[in-house]
Amino acid sequence: MEPNIKSATSRNDALFERAKKLIPGGVNSPVRAFKAVGGTPRFIQRAQGAYFWDADGQRYIDYIGSWGPMILGHGHPAVLEAVQKAVLEGFSYGAPTEREVEMAEEIVKLVPSIEMVRLVSSGTEATMSVIRLARGATGRNKIIKFEGCYHGHSDALLVKAGSGLATFGSPTSAGVPPEVVQHTLVLEYNHIAQIEEAFALHGKDIACLMIEPIAGNMNFVRASVPFIKRCRELCTEYGALLVFDEVMTGFRVALGGAQSVYAKHIPGFKPDMTALGKVIGGGMPMAAFGGSRAVMENLAPIGGVYQAGTLSGNPVATACGLATLREIQKPGFYEALAERTRNLVSGLTQAANQAGVPFCGDSEGGMFGFFLLESLPQNYGQVMKTDSPAFNRFFHAMLDSGVYYAPALYEAGFVSAAHTDEDIAATVDAAARFFKSC
Repeated sequence: MEPNIKSATSRNDALFERAKKLIPGGVNSPVRAFKAVGGTPRFIQRAQGAYFWDADGQRYIDYIGSWGPMILGHGHPAVLEAVQKAVLEGFSYGAPTEREVEMAEEIVKLVPSIEMVRLVSSGTEATMSVIRLARGATGRNKIIKFEGCYHGHSDALLVKAGSGLATFGSPTSAGVPPEVVQHTLVLEYNHIAQIEEAFALHGKDIACLMIEPIAGNMNFVRASVPFIKRCRELCTEYGALLVFDEVMTGFRVALGGAQSVYAKHIPGFKPDMTALGKVIGGGMPMAAFGGSRAVMENLAPIGGVYQAGTLSGNPVATACGLATLREIQKPGFYEALAERTRNLVSGLTQAANQAGVPFCGDSEGGMFGFFLLESLPQNYGQVMKTDSPAFNRFFHAMLDSGVYYAPALYEAGFVSAAHTDEDIAATVDAAARFFKSC
């Protein structure tokens, strides 16, 4: 079946043409350009609950949720009230506020591995700062990351795997000198033998191992429990810091983040440091990184590792984030969210299976992913075997039915508390129609 790539209606087209004259690719973040799936991106005018509307007034069931933050849905009354009150008090001060302290208290209360925290403005800023802090605290230079894990666009992390085992990475972006990533080792996700060999070869020089415990930028791929356990053991043995990048999973897959999910299977498990983002800002630009007091006290102004930000701890963003964190702590919130997400994935899987279409999916909390494969992939190489043209056809068929998934094969999806059983059913019905047509 050929892709059904409709041209967007007039206003979306017109806006995209205007944007391309002034903004590279017409967008301010590459995935929004629809380049991977074809067609014209939808320019969003407003959002409410589980939906948003494009420039031509077309409504979509939203499964990107601003790429994760909108766990309550758009325009939650308690969040709106908090933000409106904060705006009246001032947009930004460049000085400390009580809400920054309240936000830190909330994060430390909910994430047991974090004793101290520093607020920043983006996930990239959080992961970039974690790398610097890990190097400063350990006095080492080398870092480990895994192919398919995205940790923001800072230079040292924009690398792909080399040609051999435990080979230092080469840049995946123009403008990143090879010298900048010469200390970055890129390994295969879920490959225990590789991390053992990497530590055997370079252990005394490794500052940290950074990992997305559930990778959301190769769609949705879990790190296995034995893999995470071995990462923890090796970091402890060699004196490296284990860093969990929970910019996406933090407060999205569970109240204590993905680390709380692994702690159920690994007694006493904790990462040394954690990067957070998305949900903690409630849709506004805010992120954080934190860890043990001993490590965090290496940060300026009390330590020698410099980090600063003019808008860090912004009073409007902290108001939005605090209101969000307080809502998600209400009894039964995550149980209901997880059930709704599971229902979506199981419904899509059943619809595909009935039509004889290869399909598999997984979810945790309010985060999910699916693949046009017979079984769930365990690493980036396996993810790459997905039928990309088939996904593009699926994406546009769903878009035509008023369902908005991520416009790229390698992105996870998100369900909010505002999605209803009717939304899930409508989504599954639309998918079933597509699968039957294949």
